[in-house]
Amino acid sequence: MRLGDIFKAGRFGLSIEIFPPKTDAGDAALFETIRRAVAYKPAFVSCTYGAGGSTRHRTMDLCDRIQSEHQLTATAHFTCVGSTREELVEWLSQANQRGIHNIMALRGDPPAGESNFKAVAGGLNNANELVALIREHFPNFGIGVAGYPEKHPEASNLDTDLQNLKRKVDAGADAIFTQLFYVNDHFFRFRDRCEQLGITCPIVPGIMPITEFARIKRITSMCKSEFPSQLSERLERVQDNAAAQFEIGVEYAIEQCRQLIERGVPGIHFYVLNRMDACSKILDALKV
Repeated sequence: MRLGDIFKAGRFGLSIEIFPPKTDAGDAALFETIRRAVAYKPAFVSCTYGAGGSTRHRTMDLCDRIQSEHQLTATAHFTCVGSTREELVEWLSQANQRGIHNIMALRGDPPAGESNFKAVAGGLNNANELVALIREHFPNFGIGVAGYPEKHPEASNLDTDLQNLKRKVDAGADAIFTQLFYVNDHFFRFRDRCEQLGITCPIVPGIMPITEFARIKRITSMCKSEFPSQLSERLERVQDNAAAQFEIGVEYAIEQCRQLIERGVPGIHFYVLNRMDACSKILDALKV
């Protein structure tokens, strides 16, 4: 099923995001996670694409396995980094031949050691150009793009960031999947401003359940995402108790997701970090 069709059908678009492991043991653990995810009937599973395109072939291989072994729709992340237009089209052609017809189109982060993104000669500069390229060569693909409720870290302000997002949508994106956030009001304001700009495609909130406080502090720091002070204080008090951190994180995510669902989100995209334990508890409580 293509991304656009998932939401047009009025179905709640539950999805999970995984990343390519680096070891055989990691692969085994990942596919146990996928096996557990099947029970919740996700609309799709997305697989990330390593920094600088370092896992581009692994991403495709994993998407192929997800679809062939588990009969789940896979969405491959795809970036502009380090590739010419011709190389990008070749990768897309290979994905198409292997039955991968959904793409999460991203500009991508600068290669390691570089602070600014710079396209290679003959490459693309922005995600909207990548969306346009996909639409030009593979018009029937489903295309997702990233949105940032609290602004992309590189954007000068939220207005500029939203204009960049609109360019991606106007180029042919089917749906927006947001960066993680822990304050729902940021998402609701972002959604309202998108609507004011004429962005009408589905906007799906991205949720990363808290399973380890130290890890989430690092991630939110990199993303420039607000972390609620009361939640931080609760987690600080149990920083030596992994089980307690997990339970607090799950409890918070359940309430966060309930509020989002009550306010009419078309789906939820879970960043599961290749582990299904927290997501399973959340979904069991939500009964979506």
